[in-house]
Formats: sequence, C-alpha cells, structure tokens
Amino acid sequence: TVGVKARSLPMELSEKRGVENNGFVQNEAFEDKETDTSSQEEMPEKCSVDVDPGAVEEAALKPYAGMPKEVLLQFSSQARYRVTREILFWLIIAGSIALVCATIAIIALSPKCLYWWQASPIYRIYPRSFKDSNMDGNGDLKGIQEKLDHITSLNIKTIWITSFFKSPLKDLGYGAEDFYDIDPIFGSMRDFENLLAAIHDKGIKVIMDLIPNHTSDKHRWFQLSRNRTGKYTDYYIWQDCGQAAASVIPPNNWVSVLGGSSWQFDDIRKQCYLHQLGKEQPDLNFRNPDVQQEIHDIIKFWLNKGVDGFSFGAVKFLLEATHLRDEPPVNKSQAGGGTTAYSQLYHDYTTKQAGLHDIIRSFRNTMNEFSREPGRYRFMGSDDDEKEDIEATMRYYGTTFVQEADFPFNFNLINLKKLSGNSIFEAVDSWMKNMPAGKWPNWAIGSPNAARISTRIGKEYVNVMNMLLLTLPGTPVTYYGEEIGMENLASGNVSEEHGNSGPVVVTFPEKSPMQWDGKINAGFTEGNSSWLPVHSNYKSVNVEIQSTCSNTTLSLYRALTSLRNSELPLNRGWMCHVWSDSNVFVYVRELDGLSRAFVMVLNFGQDSAIDLKAVVPNLPSEAVIRLSTHFSNAGKVVNTKLITTEMGEGLVLEYKTATPVHTMEAFQGKCFVAEKACYSKAFNLLYKNC
Repeated sequence: TVGVKARSLPMELSEKRGVENNGFVQNEAFEDKETDTSSQEEMPEKCSVDVDPGAVEEAALKPYAGMPKEVLLQFSSQARYRVTREILFWLIIAGSIALVCATIAIIALSPKCLYWWQASPIYRIYPRSFKDSNMDGNGDLKGIQEKLDHITSLNIKTIWITSFFKSPLKDLGYGAEDFYDIDPIFGSMRDFENLLAAIHDKGIKVIMDLIPNHTSDKHRWFQLSRNRTGKYTDYYIWQDCGQAAASVIPPNNWVSVLGGSSWQFDDIRKQCYLHQLGKEQPDLNFRNPDVQQEIHDIIKFWLNKGVDGFSFGAVKFLLEATHLRDEPPVNKSQAGGGTTAYSQLYHDYTTKQAGLHDIIRSFRNTMNEFSREPGRYRFMGSDDDEKEDIEATMRYYGTTFVQEADFPFNFNLINLKKLSGNSIFEAVDSWMKNMPAGKWPNWAIGSPNAARISTRIGKEYVNVMNMLLLTLPGTPVTYYGEEIGMENLASGNVSEEHGNSGPVVVTFPEKSPMQWDGKINAGFTEGNSSWLPVHSNYKSVNVEIQSTCSNTTLSLYRALTSLRNSELPLNRGWMCHVWSDSNVFVYVRELDGLSRAFVMVLNFGQDSAIDLKAVVPNLPSEAVIRLSTHFSNAGKVVNTKLITTEMGEGLVLEYKTATPVHTMEAFQGKCFVAEKACYSKAFNLLYKNC
C-alpha cells in the first residue's frame, strides 16, 4: 500500500498543480474529468488506492510562480520566510545609514574644492594690442575671439581683459566716458556678447577691469556736475580756488600721481575739481551715496551680462580727507610750497582713508548676490600697488569674518630692484608671511604698466621666471606675450614694415602688438600699419614658430601649466623654502600623504653648485629632472649631493620621500600652505584633517 501510495502521489499532485496554477480561473477540463465516469474507469487500478489527505496537503504547499494572494500569505507567515525578509530589510536600512554616514564623513573631511580663479593661471590681455580683426591697426574684441584656441593651448581657464569702456583713450581707456558701452575702437556690445559666449563655450571665465575712482571729463555725469544740475552737482569733488595775478591758487598742496597740482580749474563752474591722476580724469565723490549706487548699478549691469569677475583698480584713491589739509612733505625743508612730484609728499589725506574698506566690502556684497548659483562664483580682485606698504595691501583681503577681495594683485616680483636668488626669496617670503591665514596668494611678472620681464631683467631669465611663476603656490598671472618672451619696444627695435623712415618715439613700450607669426606686422593685423610698431624680432619670436619646436619658451610654458594642473603638490600643496643665496632660490612643493614631491632649483645669478642632501638630510640621493629650461635634460637623473645650474637655468626635480620637509623641525617657519589638503592612497581622495 505504501508503494502504491508513493507512485500515485506525483500524478495527483501534477493534476492539482495544473488546476491551481491557473490562478483565479476555474479549470473546466478538470471538472469534466471528475464527472466523466468512462474516463475514471480507464484509469489504472492503482490510482484508486487510498491516499492520506494530510500528506497530499503538505506536499501541495510549496511556493510557485503565479500563486494567488491567499497562498502567498500562507507562506509569508512562515518563520523561514519572515526571518529572511526581516534580515534583508534591516540590512538595507543599515546599508543606507552607512552610505549616508560615509557621504557625510567624506563631505565633512574633504577639503574645499579650488575655485575656478585658483585652479589655473590668469591670462591678462591688453585688447588694443592683442589681435586686429578689421584691419584698422587696433586690436579688438573679435580679435580676441579669433585667438581663443591659443589661450586654451596654454591650459588657461581665466582671461583678464583690461578696460574697454567707451573712452577718449587719454589714459588708455581707464577714464570711462560711458561705463555701459564698448569703445568703438574695440567693437560693439554685440561683439562683446559674442566673445563672452565663445569664451564660456570653451570653459573659460572672464574678468574685466573696473576703475570706480574717476571718470573721463567727457562723461555725462561730469558735464551735468559742472553745470550744477540736480543730484549730479556733488558727483565730483569741487572746491573754490584762490586767484592771484590771473593764476589759480589750489585749495592745498595735493599733487597728482602724474605730477603737478591735483586741482584743475573749470571755466564753466568757476571752481576747481580734484583729479588724483590726469586732469582729464576727475575723481568721483564717494562720500555721496548716489555715486556709490551708480557704481553698484554698473557692477550689476556687467554681471547680468555674464562677466565672471572684476579687477577693481585705483581703489586706494576712493576717499580723501574732508578737512583738505596740506599733506606733509617727505623733505621738511620743502614745507610751504614748491612741491610738484608725487613722491615728495606723504599721502596721508588722499589715500587709504577711513571708510575705504566699507566701500570695498559693499562691492563684495553686491557681487555675492550673483554668486549664489552653483558654479557661478564671481571673482573680485583689487589692482593697487602699495609697493613698500605690505600691510596696507593685505587689508584688501578683508578679515576672517568679513571678505573683501579674493586677493589683491601681487606686484612683488614686478617691483624687484635687483635680481638674485635672495631677492626672489625676499619677494616670495614677504607675501607669504604677511598674507592672512586661509587666504590665497597670487603672482605676476608682467603687467601693462611695467617693462616686460625680458627687458627688465634680461632675455636669459625669461624661462626661469616663468618656471618660478608657475610652480609657486597660488594663482599665476601672465601678461600677454610673456609666454613667448616678448620684449619692450625701443626706438632701435621697431620693425621696418611700420613705415617710419626716421626715429620712432615709443610711448608705450610694454604694449607692443602680439607677435603671432613671421608675416608682415607679425600677424597682428592685415592692415597697412598697427597702432604701435611691431618689435623687430617678430620673425624669430612669435607663436607660430615656437609652436613647431620643442625647445622654446612657449613649449616650456605649456609643459609647466600642464604639470601644474596634473600634480597635486604643485596645485595646492605645501611650499617650503630650503635654500637661497645670491644665485639660486630652492623650494619644495609637497602634499601630506603623497610620497611624490618636487624641488625647484632656480638660478637667478651666475653658475652655481649646491649640495641639497646637506641642506635637507632626508632627501634621497637621486632625483629625476621632470622639467628643465634646458629641454634636453628632462628625464635625466641627478645626484642631490651636487646639483649644478647655469645662469638663468631652472630645474623641476621629482623625488620620493616618506618624510615631508614641512614636518622637519629645521624647516618650521619656512613652510606655507594656503588650502591645506591631505592625500589618502587607500581611497584615492583628498581630506583635510591630516
């Protein structure tokens, strides 16, 4: 009986499964089978053997696909399914919590990402000298757009365009006639909008100049002010002047930056107005709230256009003392008159007055209104050269709690009086030691207002200065043409194509047209002449010829920017000064947690040999030349006990270490870091709590 029961069970269960598998639909065929007597008689006799109903029921209760809700509920209440379900549920909950906690921990421990203005060099363009697109001999906005590929090839992500407002160009465009319009010499507002769109399409940001201190005397505000029209009456600083023998006696001894009295008599208003720069550039009255609001409106106008930031220039002149006292002379024997040069006075009453930084902070607040959108932070720089007063420069950073400029532009390397390893160290150390904690440094070796580096200190030092610029911590600023080693114009080095048969008086030697190729006018213009002569060396010093060779200033510049962007120690790591003398300046760039480090050996004097192993005992005995101003040396291995450099030679050496220099007691106080970060090899990420 047991054998028969075991054999008959599968067949009955098979039929049962066929019925139940149909879900909610009654199986009519099965009902027919039950009522068809003849069919039952044809079945084998063994099927009629008695079967235990409990065994059939137990065998039938197994999960299967498509089971109805009632059956599913029977299984779900069983312990083996309920426990498994609960375990999976709590595993999912625990995993989700762990994932959230890990995300929070990574965010909390991760260092702040570098802003766009920190992540790459800034390329400064003087638009009138960059590229002429319409053959009139003047560079313009369309010309910049034509040459964007050159800028991207330099690994540049930020362009700084100097002033292009509508202007009489008496001061090269810095005295604006209309802050809301483009000077026709550079193009139209549509040209600017097209340029801005093309720049952004390439992932590049744009900074523009804004000089709020003064306007042109052709500006509508000045014309209304000199006629005492409504609120514009006090838009400028007016004072009564004395009269003596048909000459004007100014209110005090204040002297303009360009020399001579800073007061100019106006025949229409019959008063004197203040101009701290040229007489065609009257100073605005920033003690008038309406004037401040005008500047805020100008800022908003250009930010709404899509500009990514401003460099505010001449801001130290924004306020003057209201008492109008004479400024004290440097030489007391000159007291009482006869002062005509700016350097002869202490400018206690015309610069850096109380309330100045409140105005700058208000500019910052207006710009912050446009920085709320992710990825659209608006940069603010201040472009004032305080020279000897480093503390005054640092105040433009703001305080720990109140931000002003993201950084004041650094002119230490431009203001060098004598080139040597020690003087370079002093220029770098001065900025890094005085910079407020948590702020970001910047460096420049050229500007529209200073002689080019090749002229200022010599062609043999161009490459090593670029190497210094691009390996120091912070943001490097490159003035157009420095990437190919352009030189100042002089009367004897003007190209023959300029069409001058006699001596040429060069007014702006550092603003000569960009040298693009060896064609006539250096490829700057297809017109007959350019607004300034082209340098006579353009056939050998130009972008085209330097792009085709591997041992050029341009090739080195591109290699340095590429290295800077790809190596974390150069991008945001520590900088430690390890040695300087009359010839060389040596410093290390390293990052916590990363065994790979770099040491820069830069020669700013004569041939030199140095034992770096003696200076840094934990330095390995060998290092690899990653980059060199002598291009053929790249990849070679040097002995750190004897590193030789020639005049103007620079080396970027790579080495492995387990002991960073900044942790060594001997170098405490000689190391600096701006945005501290540490590298985790296990997780391949950066964190900040080292």
